[in-house]
Amino acid sequence: MALMITDECINCDVCEPECPNEAISLGPEIYRIDPGRCTECVGHFDEPQCVQVCPVACIPVNPAHVESRESLWRKYQRLAGKPETGMPAAPAKS
Repeated sequence: MALMITDECINCDVCEPECPNEAISLGPEIYRIDPGRCTECVGHFDEPQCVQVCPVACIPVNPAHVESRESLWRKYQRLAGKPETGMPAAPAKS
């Protein structure tokens, strides 16, 4: 699933530099996430970094772009220019 930024965004600028896929950019009024580049940080981090740093919790899953973890992994590999391989094991829940 790609993420999205809702209109509760306060344009604080903390999410954009955290995105390893450069999926976040400033739109006409608020920041936006390109669903074609968003992997929810799969391949980079265990959790989406933008969600972790957002002070107003305005970055939910985008219901128009539902993807499996495997699909996000393939997208990460394509964006990173890596050959497609099997997805690594999911991180253990603590």
